[in-house]
This record gives sequence, structure tokens and C-alpha cells, in this order.
Amino acid sequence: MRLLDKRIISHFDFLLIIFVLPLIALSYHLISETNESLANKQLMYYSLSLVVFVIVFFLPIRRRLRIIPFLYWIGIALLVAVELFGVVKLGAKRWIELPFINTTIQPSELIKPIFILMLGYLIQLRQPPEKGYGVKDFIYFSFYILLPFILVAKEPDLGTALVLLLVGYGILFLVGVNWKIWAFIIIVLGITSPFIYTYGIKDYQKKRIHDFIVAEKPSYHVQQSIIAIGSGGFSGKESDEATQTQLKFLPISTSDFIFAYLVERYGFLGAIGLIVLYTLLILHLLSINYFFKDDYVVKVFASGLALLIFLNMSVNILMVIGFAPVVGIPLPLFSYGGSSFINFIITFAILENLIAFRYLDMYSSYDR
Repeated sequence: MRLLDKRIISHFDFLLIIFVLPLIALSYHLISETNESLANKQLMYYSLSLVVFVIVFFLPIRRRLRIIPFLYWIGIALLVAVELFGVVKLGAKRWIELPFINTTIQPSELIKPIFILMLGYLIQLRQPPEKGYGVKDFIYFSFYILLPFILVAKEPDLGTALVLLLVGYGILFLVGVNWKIWAFIIIVLGITSPFIYTYGIKDYQKKRIHDFIVAEKPSYHVQQSIIAIGSGGFSGKESDEATQTQLKFLPISTSDFIFAYLVERYGFLGAIGLIVLYTLLILHLLSINYFFKDDYVVKVFASGLALLIFLNMSVNILMVIGFAPVVGIPLPLFSYGGSSFINFIITFAILENLIAFRYLDMYSSYDR
């Protein structure tokens, strides 16, 4: 089998790589300015992600689509295992300890690409009618969306759970659901919201929402973040003059609040530049819908990845500037860390695989 068949490479989406590489390069630059030790660790994550990308890209996903439901249920089993055997860190049970190798995994991160793949697989089997999905199909898809949402929310990890929920229903919105169903959902949510707030979320989550809405001033983290952003001005400061970060006033400056350091360092222009990069990446992913009109696996996966990046980016930036409660959602492909970064790289590798091998059956010289 010729893995590097030139016809496979010709279908490879190089624009995705072109949009992602500047994010990675700028992120590494900021991390290395702040903490050289963390920068070296991040380089290790980059190297590992490159190996993982190549492995996932050459997996026979196109020929083994029927294995997707099996992977989905493995992901659900891991989420259930978190509830039964999970490791508690910082008051939340989100991790499973792997025996013999003394490390942990976070199933709520692993489920994301499998979750989107599952929706693409199901929608490919049940393609939308001209007027959109009706109630029966909507309930059918909702089961596969709500199941991981409930399990992740119970950990508790409401931020990740809501991202999964919005990505799932965002995909259905893009694919097509009868407008009467959306109208009914909006009315029901409007009526039940007070009960969900009172009985459906934990006390610390209520406190976050309450403090965000009624607090006279933001939390210490957000205060320092806003100061860093304001001090950046229009074009930013030199590294030595970025005192909010260098003097450690800005907390978690390489991960959750790295956007604040970016603005302190490169000002309003840097912030706009980063947002433009994300926007180009998201629009390119959404444009794939028009090139693969009949391939719902590709359409759904590209749309789901676009929504995943958009929601993570929006929540993180709004949190950093004080317009959203502080939750542990990193800036995609930009914040320091291995699990989230590698997970996004895996997701990109799956999409590239689905695109590059889409015409596999047309390759007369491809060894089977």
C-alpha cells in the first residue's frame, strides 16, 4: 500500500495547516518568554502531537466507519468509569488513573472527536429531509448528544458539558431541523430556566453565576487580566516592560489567561490579529460544507470542529476580559498544556483523513 500516493496528498487540506501553524508559533513564543521550562515541555507536546497526527491520518477511518459507534460507547464507558473509579483533583472527579504507568487521562477530552464522529456517522445514515428533521429524528439524535452531556456535567465539568451540548445541537442546526422544534425548545428553556438554576446545578456553580452577575468588581484573576490588557495599549510593550506578567501579577498567564499576556505584549493589534486567525480557520472549516455536500461525515465533522474552536475561543476570551464567569476552558491550540492541544491535533488529523481518503475507492492503483 503506497501511503504517500500523490493523489492522497493532492486531496490534503493544506490551508488548515497554514492557519494552525501561526497559532502554535505565537503561543510557543509567548510561553518561552514567560517560562522556559514550560516552553520545553510544550515542545515535547508538539513533538508528540506530530507523531499522533501522522498515525491518526493514516488510520483506515474511511474503510472502518462502522467502528465509530463502538468507539462512542467506549467513550461513554470511560465517562461512567470516572463516576465509579475517578481521581479527585481540586474538588472535581474528572480523571481516571492508568495502572502501572502512574498517569491519568481525562475522558471528557477524549470523547470530543468521537462525539462529533458519531453524529456524522448517524447523520450520514439518516440524512435530513428537505424540510429538516422532525421530532422523531430530533429525539433520536438528542439521545446521543445528551448522554455524554449528562455524564460530563456530573463530574462536575459544566463548562466542557455545555460545549458538547452546544456543539451537538449546533451541528443539528447547520444540518437542518424543522424550525418549529427550535421554537418549542426556546419556549421550554425560557420557562424551565429558573428551575434548572435552582435544582439543576451545584452551589459553587450558582456562586460563580451570582458573583459574575451581581459582583461590584471582578475576581482578582480577572482584575489582573483586565489591567494587563489595558496596559498593552494599541501596539503592546516589550517583554521586559510587560510587568503584569513578568512580575507574576497575572495568574495562569501561560494557560487560561494567555490571551491577556498576548494583549499586554502586542496590544490591540495583537488581539485583533489572533481573532482574525481564528476567524479564518473557523470560516474555512465551515466552507467545507459547500465542497462536500453529499458527504455528511465530512460536513458534520468539519462543522463540529469549527463550533468547538469557536466556543472554546469565545468563552476563554470573554472570561479573560470579564464578560463571562471564570471556567477552566483553554484557548484552543494556544494555551499551554498537553491534553487539550493533542486532542485538537487528533481532531484535525481525523478531518484531514476523512478529506484526503474520501476518493479512496476511485484510486485504481491503490493496493487493497
